[in-house]
Amino acid sequence: MNARPADHLKIALAQLNPVVGDVAGNADKVRRARDQAATMGADILAFPELFLAGYPPEDLVLKPAFQAACRAAVEALARESASGPALLVGTPWVEDGKLYNAYALLSGGMIEALRFKVDLPNYGVFDEKRVFAPGPMPGPILVKGVRIGIPICEDIWGAEVVECLSETGGEILLVPNGSPYWRGKTEHRLNIAVARVVESGLPLIYLNMVGGQDELIFDGASFVLNADRSVGAQLPTMREAVALTQWKREAGAWRCVEGPMAPADESDRTDYAACVLGLRDYVDKSGFKGVVLGLSGGIDSALCAALATDALGAARVRCVMLPYRFTSQDSLTDAAQCAKALGVQYDILPIESAVLGLEKALEPALKGLPRDVTEENLQARARGTILMAISNKFGLMVVTTGNKSEMSVGYATLYGDMNGGFNPIKDLYKTQVFRLSRLRNSWKPEGALGPDGEMIPENVIVKPPTAELRENQKDQDSLPPYDMLDQILEALVEREEPVAAIVAAGFERDTVLKVERLLHFAEYKRRQAAPGVKVTLKNFGRDRRYPIVNRFRDTGAPLPQPDRALLKAGAAAKTEAFDF
Repeated sequence: MNARPADHLKIALAQLNPVVGDVAGNADKVRRARDQAATMGADILAFPELFLAGYPPEDLVLKPAFQAACRAAVEALARESASGPALLVGTPWVEDGKLYNAYALLSGGMIEALRFKVDLPNYGVFDEKRVFAPGPMPGPILVKGVRIGIPICEDIWGAEVVECLSETGGEILLVPNGSPYWRGKTEHRLNIAVARVVESGLPLIYLNMVGGQDELIFDGASFVLNADRSVGAQLPTMREAVALTQWKREAGAWRCVEGPMAPADESDRTDYAACVLGLRDYVDKSGFKGVVLGLSGGIDSALCAALATDALGAARVRCVMLPYRFTSQDSLTDAAQCAKALGVQYDILPIESAVLGLEKALEPALKGLPRDVTEENLQARARGTILMAISNKFGLMVVTTGNKSEMSVGYATLYGDMNGGFNPIKDLYKTQVFRLSRLRNSWKPEGALGPDGEMIPENVIVKPPTAELRENQKDQDSLPPYDMLDQILEALVEREEPVAAIVAAGFERDTVLKVERLLHFAEYKRRQAAPGVKVTLKNFGRDRRYPIVNRFRDTGAPLPQPDRALLKAGAAAKTEAFDF
């Protein structure tokens, strides 16, 4: 590479999609990106956190064979780094018997430097203290004559690590991230980054990975902030990119003077794109040929079918209508129109003989007892069995289609409509299902494989939701209206608000207590539900982990205030850090 003036620097950012456990494949992604960055004339090429392992590796990272594979990949890449841009790559690293979340500088055929993550997150979806040891406070590393500080992801959520890097001579902050998406995260990240820039007086590169890993979505949306807080570069959301940023030293300080400026969107469009990306990566990374789902004529299955078609293409999506005597003509018509608009394979397989066969088999055990929800659930379970049989026969993953409102209150049948391998709308409340359905009819996301134009018939969106397990059934026979239910659920689930506070906000006490009771009771069902895309602040599973056996209930009474007089002097001293 030609020598570059000391006051100019080209840093390439690899916002890419690794696969957890595919060390060789991830290393090949590094090589391809290195070749691309070399043609750009980059001096440095940086990758996200733990890129070689994939993120989060969870307990896989404790496996000695996996640790050894990651180290061997780092060493191979180091040997190949004699020419071309210097590489900055995230990897697990064992040092003196301790396992670290590490970032390696590979240049000149050597591993020139290693830095270890200091602040290990242990909340929400994160569990890093369980597997990694915290690293020591880091100093900057010297890359192409520039002192670059490497605070790794969580290291910038507090001030200490950046302060240490600034005080020890750092000139540019490069932050490799495995930062999952949730609605509102973009602004939150930016506020954190601005705080570190203001405190340190240094420009900051926020480099995030992209892609789906189980429930988590990494949205990319990497950016550069100059020391004056101006945006020097913005990478796209939900898409891979290898982007070049150009830097110039002005009056002794570095500034990003050129870089890509993709639109930074955060809206229902972003949530829709997250659901598409999550489903696509789950299916493709797991090796399924395609998906199959029950298309009922309702809005949830219609949106899931649209998401699947956008994610995988119509040729990899199979929809099945499974009618019974309570299935309306509207549902049959709407499902057929939806399948035609999507261009997917569509089958109609009546379930009456299966349901009647199950009822006949149960007749000796249930003789003389009145019909109730037991018989209703046989319909859902017959449908689930048929979909699983198609899955087995054709190698297709069953997409399950329940929304967050239903999963919150248990409005779903175990081993029936809950059957499936993945649920793209698991973390969408019903009101958002309606919004995203209307959105997709008027807009097509970039990279979507589905058709243009209306995909979900208008009648599917406007008709009252129903499970159609009995005559004239409507969801609101058992549940509050969804616009009310979802507000109560967001308060209970996302914000953990007391019942008294929700009632004070204008909701009927009996309704709130009923929803809270259903929420707790349905925990056993959620534990057996398929994984699904996380788009809210607190999803079921990774974020919200409640005990199944749990007798606590919020009565709605005002919360009792702590009695400080009961604390002995010594005990009181231990509570001073808490805000009562």
